[in-house]
Amino acid sequence: MHRRTLLRSGAAFVVAGAAPAWAAPAGAEDARLRRLLDAFWEADLDEAPELATTLGLDVGPRAGQRRRLNDVSSASRALWVAGRKARLGRLRQIDRAKLSAASRADLDVVAYAYEQIVAGGERFTFGEGAAGFSYAPFSPYVLSQLSGVYQSVPDFLDSVHPVKTAADAEAYLARLEAFAGALDANTADVRKDAARGVLAPDFALDATLAQLRKLREPAPEASGLVTSLVRRTTEGRITGDWSRRAAAVVAGKVYPALDRQIAAVQALRPQAKPDPGVWKLPDGEAFYAGALAFQTTTTLSPDQAHELGLRQVAELEAQLDALLRAQGLTDGTVGERVTQLSKRPDQLYPNTDAGRAALLAALNVQTEAMRAKMPRAFQTLPKTPVEIVRVPPEIEDGAPNGYATPPALDGSRPGRFYINLKDTAEWPKFTLPTLTYHEALPGHQWEGAISLASTEIPRLRQVGLGFAAHGEGWGLYAEQLADELGAYEGDPLGRIGYLQSLQFRAVRVVVDTGMHARRWSRERATDYMVQKTGFVRSRAQREIDRYAIWPGQACSYKIGHTEWVRIREEARARAGARFDLRQFHDVLRRGSMPLVVLERTVKEMFPG
Repeated sequence: MHRRTLLRSGAAFVVAGAAPAWAAPAGAEDARLRRLLDAFWEADLDEAPELATTLGLDVGPRAGQRRRLNDVSSASRALWVAGRKARLGRLRQIDRAKLSAASRADLDVVAYAYEQIVAGGERFTFGEGAAGFSYAPFSPYVLSQLSGVYQSVPDFLDSVHPVKTAADAEAYLARLEAFAGALDANTADVRKDAARGVLAPDFALDATLAQLRKLREPAPEASGLVTSLVRRTTEGRITGDWSRRAAAVVAGKVYPALDRQIAAVQALRPQAKPDPGVWKLPDGEAFYAGALAFQTTTTLSPDQAHELGLRQVAELEAQLDALLRAQGLTDGTVGERVTQLSKRPDQLYPNTDAGRAALLAALNVQTEAMRAKMPRAFQTLPKTPVEIVRVPPEIEDGAPNGYATPPALDGSRPGRFYINLKDTAEWPKFTLPTLTYHEALPGHQWEGAISLASTEIPRLRQVGLGFAAHGEGWGLYAEQLADELGAYEGDPLGRIGYLQSLQFRAVRVVVDTGMHARRWSRERATDYMVQKTGFVRSRAQREIDRYAIWPGQACSYKIGHTEWVRIREEARARAGARFDLRQFHDVLRRGSMPLVVLERTVKEMFPG
């Protein structure tokens, strides 16, 4: 579930700093729009009980949602698209000319999101639905190593669903029963999509089958679905026959549904193709063009994005070359020399539980050291804690290298960044500070905290909508900001890690467009990433396999970063001596938005 939201929401944060000069809605039309957007938000919560639990809102009148899972069926997807079309009709009844600047931005952001959903959802009627917190309507595969309730619901039940009372435990059992129905819905839809020529690549289905079998393998009472409930009821001293009851649900309902899904995927596997690109799907070229626009919120064509990626890879490679030579690393390509550095014993944590613990401890120390620098660049200063933890071992084979989960709105659960520690060799020490700045402070967790502190935007925009290029572009911009704040002073290896991170994201643009628009093979894309980044092949392979499933998403990082920097520097040029970096960063209080709206908003903050 949350592996693809990347902190599009947050908690009720305590902040310091004066409110910016961004007037709250005051006119009648502003109030009318706010009521409409608030109604949309309440309806979104009605449709997504897992979201309500994630945000700590499944209480009071919504307490019943704690017993339900999202509807992941294709029928629900169709209703979701139709509902956004109806909402667009209601938004168009708002008189934009009568709105304040803040409300015009709210209207533009929400309308943009719904227009993308309707255009894509009506043309492409396959793939994941929105209830799975996917990149719908441009998440093409119901089942893959990254998509499907088989991998999202166990994670959700273990890491998000609360078990503090007997009622919570009963709700867990209810959701466990619902899990079987959600599995069957996915199974029906993957068959339906496959009949239309839509099926994940063969290597993705192989990984899917391996994960399904791993989930199905334990005896019912030893399943993580059972032991998670038992552990937490024991810790909370909640009496009851929880192990027996949960094991009965797993044995009687969940495992049979898993068996049906495994059998369906096995039967479909011979139809799967090795090609990683979505060009092979029905209307595949148009699908990718739509996915790229959806993920980057720009008008770049696949060819333009590919050429941009190639230029930036070359520029960053030249900078890395100079730094590596200064370290005495002169033989081989830049990627080969980074690989040499990555294998040095002094740059590796032991691939043991103790080594993983030391790695996590270092990341958390780096996060708090960066927190002390934040007043130099921000006037809004969130106080909420951030945790950096390991990806659960049972899902690490198919999980991305890192992902974030949002805190609860009531502050009962902090924001977390999960790092995949299947093999610590994939995380040389010189690469870790930049990772921390991207995911924690001043990256995703910081961005989410500031947005949630805002009183200037409706809850729908704070929590219900997110734009990958805004958020992921900010994460990469945060890496650059950390450098500008002196994070790498006296740390030349850390600077190499920083530039490698930027280059990695430029490489992503090349391989994503390469696979989906230029028909690169999986092997060619992986070879290119290994050659240019110096990543160990296992890590590069997992990245490439992720891009095959989420077309266009990998481009959102570097394209978003490029736009963030361009918009900032143009604002600096317009404002001259009046430019204030701390004020510029308060644009985060206006929430996630398409980059075209971000540019317009910053121009209002820093006019010529």
